[in-house]
Amino acid sequence: MSSVPERSEIDEEYKWDLESVYATDEEWESAYETVTDRIEEFAAYEGRAVEDAGTVLEVLTLRDELMCEVSTVASYARMRSDENTTDQACQAMFARAQSLAADANSAASFIEPELQSLTREEFEAFLEAEPDLETYDHYVGDVLRMKPHTRSAEVEALLADLGEVTGATGDVYNMLSNADMEFPTVEDRDGEGVEITQSNVVNLLKRPDRDFRQRVYEAYFDEWESMRNTVATTYKNSVKADVKLARARNYDTAREAALDGPNVPVDVYDTLVETVDDNLEKLHRHAELKRRALEVDELRMWDIYMPLTGGEGPDVGYDEACEYIVDALAPLGEEYQSRVAEGLESRWVDVYENAGKQSGAYSGGTYDTQPFILMNYQDDISSMYTLAHELGHSMHSELTKEEQPYVYSGYEIFVAEVASTVNEALLTNHLLETVEDEQFRRHVLNEFVERVRSTLYRQTLFAQFEHEAHELEEAGEPLTADRLDELYRGLKETYYEPAAVDDRIAREWMRIPHFYRAFYVYQYATGISAALAIVENIEEDGEDAAADYLEFLRRGSREYPLELLRIAGVDMSSSEPVERALETYGRRLEEFEALLE
Repeated sequence: MSSVPERSEIDEEYKWDLESVYATDEEWESAYETVTDRIEEFAAYEGRAVEDAGTVLEVLTLRDELMCEVSTVASYARMRSDENTTDQACQAMFARAQSLAADANSAASFIEPELQSLTREEFEAFLEAEPDLETYDHYVGDVLRMKPHTRSAEVEALLADLGEVTGATGDVYNMLSNADMEFPTVEDRDGEGVEITQSNVVNLLKRPDRDFRQRVYEAYFDEWESMRNTVATTYKNSVKADVKLARARNYDTAREAALDGPNVPVDVYDTLVETVDDNLEKLHRHAELKRRALEVDELRMWDIYMPLTGGEGPDVGYDEACEYIVDALAPLGEEYQSRVAEGLESRWVDVYENAGKQSGAYSGGTYDTQPFILMNYQDDISSMYTLAHELGHSMHSELTKEEQPYVYSGYEIFVAEVASTVNEALLTNHLLETVEDEQFRRHVLNEFVERVRSTLYRQTLFAQFEHEAHELEEAGEPLTADRLDELYRGLKETYYEPAAVDDRIAREWMRIPHFYRAFYVYQYATGISAALAIVENIEEDGEDAAADYLEFLRRGSREYPLELLRIAGVDMSSSEPVERALETYGRRLEEFEALLE
């Protein structure tokens, strides 16, 4: 029977190098205690943070130093817990780190309300008196912008204290889906039992045996059905928390609150949804192409992940994928390429799935550490693309922290997904230009159209779902499991009109962890749109466009997202980048239509 290995069975070279952060858990414990003690330093500044320019600089410097330390302590704990979500000691470590971060945020929560007692003119006077405050000019300007939505120091401290509670639904969902739920084992056509996991289910749904796919699909979603009321209650309370926190900060809607943080107009969200809705015929064409390629009378939900090429794609081992990716990044310059290659050799990546490991993939690390990438690599083209995606995030972080102080070292998700998807698009171009094997090329082409389908269309569907779910809560309508199923099924029927939508797929919303980070997913769709535009610019203008893109990466969060993307030559306030991406998708579908004919 196919089974998932224990972590001890995986070679060290394929595990991330957490010892580069803390050599032992005891060293982490020492850092935890140090940070705990430092939190008390904030007490000396509360009530006097803006008494003069020097004090403003002192308190902001202290805040950045402490939060930098907290983020390292928390990041290490998270990664240790993600290695095995069933390890109770590591889960306890992560819980303590989350509490520490909440304590630090609570202790520093007086800073922004006190800054907001200043006028812009008063801060300009402070800048003249203390030139080093120039570092914080954009940050303070943003704080003043948020003044209508910031409460008193006392209320801000309370909201910070409640951070663990308001975010608890996501933690509950994570433990349920990754640690407690046990998915069935399904026999393949050879009689071998195959264990379904969160990490491998999509790959199993790509297998050529249609009966096997149906059994996997039904077994997987039936397990979710057994948790239906629990997950519905968890999500309902997550939405309630979003709505109540938005109202606590004087926003009319949770969506407005979520988008106002990075200063993205809600029109951007609406334009995305409207543009995708206007282009659903391309997705319908893709579904019809898939039905023809599979030679079936009716496309079913267990067919959706099947490639247009039919059957499983070629194996792509991890080391081979690394080579392809590094070569593909040549248009971004030799320095960028070499940095990626060095990182791959320096154990940035935790490569393979192991028992209890957090599903999915992400790029982590902090200002004071190397990047870290969690993968569940499956030796296929899709995993290669995921690796390229996460390396985009990691390099964005590396370039930003080299150029920016800690206060601007992060970046909004709106722009983060651009960096990751640029890497994917460059990989597609490279493979189609250099690989001669026709079957491999067809799978690469399929990977491109599938990623547009899953990133631009699917994530926009998700965005519509969570927006409508929040609207129901804001209107006082109950979010029951039945109502959520009904809402999701309606969207699925609209998006996949040529296919048969069944009761099981109506539960798919239950398996999406991103919904516990509200109004996050739309940025995947805007990200791929901006990224494809940037890659087209690099293809047309070469080094100059690449230099603009790298400058965009280095700016971190020193400007707002739409301003940053303009540096890279993209205007996301218009529908044009989304339309360009969909046009490219349509052209690729035409290539497949020609192949089928």
